[in-house]
Amino acid sequence: MKELTITIPVIEAGIDELPARERGLVDAARQATFRSYSPYSHFSVGAAILLDNGEIVTGSNQENAAYPSSLCAERTACYYAHSRWPEAGFTAIAIAARGTDGKETAEPVSPCGACRQALLEYETLAGHDVRVILAGRDKVYILPSVRSTLPLAFSEF
Repeated sequence: MKELTITIPVIEAGIDELPARERGLVDAARQATFRSYSPYSHFSVGAAILLDNGEIVTGSNQENAAYPSSLCAERTACYYAHSRWPEAGFTAIAIAARGTDGKETAEPVSPCGACRQALLEYETLAGHDVRVILAGRDKVYILPSVRSTLPLAFSEF
C-alpha cells in the first residue's frame, strides 16, 4: 500500500494584480450575480467564461421550488457558451458570489462537484487548461485548470 499526496497550486492575489482581461472577466461574473434568481437560498452566484474567440459568456444561478431543477451559475454559463459557439474553446472562467446579506462574499467561493465535472468536460473538449479565477471581495484565488479543482476526476477521455 502506498499513500499519495495530491497538491493543488493556488495563487492568492488582489483584483488589481490581475491582467486587465481577467479583471474584466471577474467584473462580468460579479455583474452576473445581479441576474441570479435565488429566492430560496438568497445566495447569488455569477460566472463568466472567456472563449478563445474573444466572447465572454455569463451565467447566474437559477433556483426552482423543485430544488433539483435548479441550475448553478457555472453550468448555466458553460452550457450556453457551447450551445452558442460550439467551435470555440473555453480559455478561463471567473466565479463570484453575493451572500444572503446581499453583499459580495469576502472569501472566494468554488464550484460544486457537479459544476466541476461539467466544466472539466469543456476543458477536455478545448484540449488545453482552462484557468479558474475565484473572486471574493478582498482577494481572488487563481487555479491553473479545471482539472486542478477535481484531481481524481471521472473522465472518459
